[in-house]
Amino acid sequence: GKYIGTVNTKDTTPAELSAMMVGRNVNFHVEKKPAEPGDVVLEVKNMTMASKVHKNNAVKDVSFRVRAGEIVCIAGIDGNGQTELVYGLTGLDKPSSGTITLCGKDISHASIRHRGEHMSHIPEDRHKHGLVLDYTLEDNMVLQRYWQPEFQKGGFIQSDKVREYSDKLIAQYDVRSGQGSSTIVRSMSGGNQQKAIIAREIDKDPKLLVAVQPTRGLDVGAIEYIHRQIVAERDKGKAVL
Repeated sequence: GKYIGTVNTKDTTPAELSAMMVGRNVNFHVEKKPAEPGDVVLEVKNMTMASKVHKNNAVKDVSFRVRAGEIVCIAGIDGNGQTELVYGLTGLDKPSSGTITLCGKDISHASIRHRGEHMSHIPEDRHKHGLVLDYTLEDNMVLQRYWQPEFQKGGFIQSDKVREYSDKLIAQYDVRSGQGSSTIVRSMSGGNQQKAIIAREIDKDPKLLVAVQPTRGLDVGAIEYIHRQIVAERDKGKAVL
């Protein structure tokens, strides 16, 4: 290509750099009205999770609540038990002790599919737990719903219904890919892979949204978009962890 010079960023502010990157001004402050918490949606009592890497417990006797219309945040250094906590909540692993109550029902021993009726999960690792990278975008959009009546008949998946649903989510959540619904997910950018997961999980209309590092590794434009989506769920009266 032709050399056109360099950009001097010495006196450039973060906001100006971000605007150069994404082609518009980016708001680093998350705009949101005051929370209006309602009933308790998730209640965790005395949860303990064993560690996979050492003899001590990764999560020890933890209790907390998440109410409708609020965002509860758990912060800490990687490796301090956040991953194990989420595994216990979502069914990816079994707690050593304690109870998990979702919408008034004890789900401590419930299957992942049963928990998924009222819970959505934006996972920490979008490649390991969020997507099947060699599947198409449309197949990934129905990973947790393909057995429902709107997508299958007599045990056979109705591809036209899946395509219609996927096309709707792609347009609604601005998921960009080369071939639309038929795109192999591995070929998509990280930001659009994450948008696809968020579209799928939010469209399930969950009572509880568990979002684990939902903006990790993404550009400032995608981060701003995802923050807006999470706050919008709170404003609809969802519980967000």
